[in-house]
Amino acid sequence: MKLSQTAEYALRAAVWLARHPEAAWTSSRVASETWIPPGYLSKVLQKLGAAGLVVPRRGPGGGFMLARAPEGISVLDVVNAVDPIESIRKCPLGYPAVAPNLCPLHSRLNQAIALVEKAFRETALSDLIHESPGCASLCSRR
Repeated sequence: MKLSQTAEYALRAAVWLARHPEAAWTSSRVASETWIPPGYLSKVLQKLGAAGLVVPRRGPGGGFMLARAPEGISVLDVVNAVDPIESIRKCPLGYPAVAPNLCPLHSRLNQAIALVEKAFRETALSDLIHESPGCASLCSRR
């Protein structure tokens, strides 16, 4: 399973904000630190805001912050806010012989998707910042 670019960018931004909780950060700063195109990041931050994961701060010193502690935001929360993982509900090949059940192949694929969702649900942003202190794709370019 491959995450979409949007989900990857959302995770980078969320982890960066989790690493830097001391202030609100402009989208241009987050974009430069996480190597995300600024226009794309603005759309991602809007989706994260609509999901209640980030909050904007207006005025001088304004920008974006996580809406709650990194311990309270899972990887699945972030991914589902921007590009939800979809399970397989019916045979993509349309075979009526297996409807309404999934064929063995698609049943196994759906089980794998469920395992990914479980792993993402059980992983908080705080886990990521403690497990990968030097990860260049999630940290600043310093």
